[in-house]
Amino acid sequence: MIPKRDAFLLPEGQAYLDGNSLGPLPAAAPARMEEVMRSEWGEMAVTGWNRAGWMALPETLGNRIAPLIGAGPGEVIVGETLSIRLWQALAAALQLTDRKVVLTDSGNFPSDLYMAEGLLQQLGQGHELRVVAPEEVAGALTEEVGVLMLTEVDYRIGRRHDMAALTAAAHDTGALALWDLAHSAGAVDVDLRGCGADFAVGCTYKYLNGGPGAPAFLWAAPRHHGALHNALPGWLGHAAPFDFELEHRPAPGIRGMRVGTPSILAMAALDAAMDAWEGVDMAEIRAASLRLSERFIAGVEAACPDLTLASPRDPGQRGSQVSFRHPESYAICQALIARGVVGDFRAPDLVRFGITPLYIDEAEIDRAIAALAEVMQGRLWDDSAYATRAAVT
Repeated sequence: MIPKRDAFLLPEGQAYLDGNSLGPLPAAAPARMEEVMRSEWGEMAVTGWNRAGWMALPETLGNRIAPLIGAGPGEVIVGETLSIRLWQALAAALQLTDRKVVLTDSGNFPSDLYMAEGLLQQLGQGHELRVVAPEEVAGALTEEVGVLMLTEVDYRIGRRHDMAALTAAAHDTGALALWDLAHSAGAVDVDLRGCGADFAVGCTYKYLNGGPGAPAFLWAAPRHHGALHNALPGWLGHAAPFDFELEHRPAPGIRGMRVGTPSILAMAALDAAMDAWEGVDMAEIRAASLRLSERFIAGVEAACPDLTLASPRDPGQRGSQVSFRHPESYAICQALIARGVVGDFRAPDLVRFGITPLYIDEAEIDRAIAALAEVMQGRLWDDSAYATRAAVT
């Protein structure tokens, strides 16, 4: 696969290995946003909702994302934040079962746990959020479980759950499967339909490069579309929003999961980002990611014995990031950034590197290995300038 590096505006001389936190700026995004602001908003003003197709963007973008996650047309809706989308998906799943247990794991992103706990408390119907270790999920799928709620790829160490096997196991016990694809979409070969999943959510500002705070997406299996319940029935999830009826009458299918007015400028940036994904085969992305990851792990372990691999060694059990442990990981990360190699830190002791084959190749991997070796072998991280934590790590 030929990387699409020219499709992104990357700082000269920088090895950017943090696309698992925030993807870089797509080269087409500034012109696209300028067009929306000047030619659409500036000249069309309010008529842009019709003339520029703004109102349809949540569905249009959903259809562009769908092939990357193994979904079909009309199955994905874009808008709101990932936390909101998770709330909606979990609430919709709970409407389809009378069981009271939501099963998740301790490797899940904390915000997912917070939102789930908040929803269950608000329902006030005796639900339980049951949290087990990642390796204990399959064994915890009892007939009490109504919804299995997992993040496919662990945000800290990149551990990847077997979506197909766990979805099948959930269904075997009568539970539904809800997947968070925050670290999967655009990173690994997801096949929601093929796996038989029930619901999925994900963000677009990581591997999909939609920009800071870019809108999230929600997918529901077509078999559930006739019974979808939107726990946040905003006006744009109404079947006829501009009839302004006082009673909510949900739009059919995935459109019924819309909530509020879409953020058009953010969606314009995401629309430009999706141009880079045209013609991309996720199987090729996955193969390239594994090749680069293996190169990175081998190089770092040979040059930096003080670092301990935290990610699964088996590439089949790993997403598209590699994490190492060290007591001074924050300072190490800052020392690397000062040398033009961008990764990030995750508490308590992880330095994390995203492997994003659309715009990095062996040259960036080798530069990162060399910089990490320099920092570790020279103890360059042991500098007070690198010790003070910023608000965002």
